[in-house]
Amino acid sequence: MTEAQQPGFSRCNNATLRRTARRLGRFYDDALAPSGLKGTQFGLLFQIHAGGEPAMGEIAEELIMDLSALGHTLKPLIRDGYVETFADKADRRIKRVRLTPQGQAKLDEAIKLWSAAQRQFEDMVGVERAAKLRATLDEVAALDFELAAAAPSI
Repeated sequence: MTEAQQPGFSRCNNATLRRTARRLGRFYDDALAPSGLKGTQFGLLFQIHAGGEPAMGEIAEELIMDLSALGHTLKPLIRDGYVETFADKADRRIKRVRLTPQGQAKLDEAIKLWSAAQRQFEDMVGVERAAKLRATLDEVAALDFELAAAAPSI
């Protein structure tokens, strides 16, 4: 068996990152399940909390999401009464988002569950390695990936 054929081996950064993201996503989703939130919803509630009353565009940019994906993720949070949207006072074309009191309570509940999962992850990986991993991933997320124009087929 060649090195490239070994199970779990991949030189593709994207494939490895996606595989790892699915594993970690499941781990955090399972940890947050008692709150009724998925990891993506928790992250969004936290981002809204941290941003005060951020504009939808600001949230999308921070989370590297397009506005339609953000809207899709917000719908159940709005439906469940955790989040509300409103027009910006200075520019009514801008839609802002804020947590409701129920949303803040749900975030507080979920933070306790997330904290336990975070401790478990750091116990397994190591606090320092986990911090370095986050820093490296933040650096990668900040890169401007632009594909060069495709070379014409010969």
